[in-house]
Amino acid sequence: MNIIIAGDGEVGFHLAKIISAEHHNITIVDPHSELLRLLESESDIMTLAGDSTSISVLEEANIHKTDLLISVVHDDAINIVTCIIGKRLGAKRTIARVNNTEYLTEANKAIMRGLGIDAMVCPERIASKEVLRMLTQSGATEVFDFSDGKLSLFLLKLDEECKVLGKSLDSIARENPKLNFRAVAIHRDRQTIIPKGQDKFLFGDLAYVITRPDGIDELLNMAGRQRIDIKSVMIIGGGRIGLKTAMRLEKSMRVKLVDADRERCLNLSDQLSNTLIINADARDFETLEAEGLGKMDAFIAVTDNNETNMFTCLMAKKAGVKKVIPLIENIDFIDMAQNIGLEAMINKKLITASYIARFTMDAEVTSIKCLNGVDAEVLEFVVKKDSVVTRMPIRELPIIKDAIIGGVVRGEESYIALGNFQIVEGDKVVVFALPSAISKIEKFFN
Repeated sequence: MNIIIAGDGEVGFHLAKIISAEHHNITIVDPHSELLRLLESESDIMTLAGDSTSISVLEEANIHKTDLLISVVHDDAINIVTCIIGKRLGAKRTIARVNNTEYLTEANKAIMRGLGIDAMVCPERIASKEVLRMLTQSGATEVFDFSDGKLSLFLLKLDEECKVLGKSLDSIARENPKLNFRAVAIHRDRQTIIPKGQDKFLFGDLAYVITRPDGIDELLNMAGRQRIDIKSVMIIGGGRIGLKTAMRLEKSMRVKLVDADRERCLNLSDQLSNTLIINADARDFETLEAEGLGKMDAFIAVTDNNETNMFTCLMAKKAGVKKVIPLIENIDFIDMAQNIGLEAMINKKLITASYIARFTMDAEVTSIKCLNGVDAEVLEFVVKKDSVVTRMPIRELPIIKDAIIGGVVRGEESYIALGNFQIVEGDKVVVFALPSAISKIEKFFN
């Protein structure tokens, strides 16, 4: 596939690195020539310095041969204009990043499609949904649902309360023959392991588990985790994510929102009807304490500053808040955040990449989750007629290193993928895969 990515920094670069593993022909259009030279030195991706709304620049990038044009600049107008012009010049499909949720109503989506924009992604909107999911399934570090929750991916940090420390997957299966969940990966010492039967869970591991809804309670029990009944939340940062999150939560929880900008606070008070708006510097621990920080069930830091988000979340943990979620935009900070105890987090770059990556695949993929701090993805494939996975039970499929089938959704039912399970046409199959395996596993579903 010939792909053009219009970006203005790290989002476009990160997306290019993710999809370049699948052997597409990628060209990045970006106004920053120095950043492009750095990218060229680290990869085989073609680059072009310039304005993506320029017809001559797009023509130089061979827009007439482009299968997919992706515009992820931080400016909605540039992304929209880029896609409109690109479609007129021959791009087969276009995707625009937008921050203004006004564009996402069904009526306005139709207008955008008429202009030549096939799909839109709003990272802030998806981020607020991820925060809500983490608060709903509060016993897990991170949660991602497939097929409306018929299967879920849980990330769990294993501590001294975990009941399976030192036990192998084989021994756990023997002791619990009817488990409704399956471990698909273990992240340990900066390495991601696709576990085999003899592999053991160790203290400090990050365990990725595919579970059915009826397996969640037992999973949390074995991991030594408890659901947190979240009734009160403090949000730091009144930008788009903070606002959208408060809007989602204020009808069912007590919400306090802290922001240092007085004018923004006044605007927030007009948009939020049941949220207490506090005009204060979130780095002032005494102020947060006076506003009841220690009595909060959850703390969410979504300012534009990575360091502020991490620092305030650490303050909240020290004050006794059980669930803290920082927004960490610098991908290089994710590993460090996990090491200092901030396992749950959101990253808009990974959110954007997760949404867009499925459009670059030959097989039909309903959703992709690019994981925080782990060079791996979880994908939900739709099984086509006569595809390889329909020809034999799972245990007889050719072994693909660095990939594992976790579960299957068939109609309204979900199943954990065991060796004798036979996948059929129309199934949705959840697969955990490292980058080296994605193009190989995709062929199973074509």
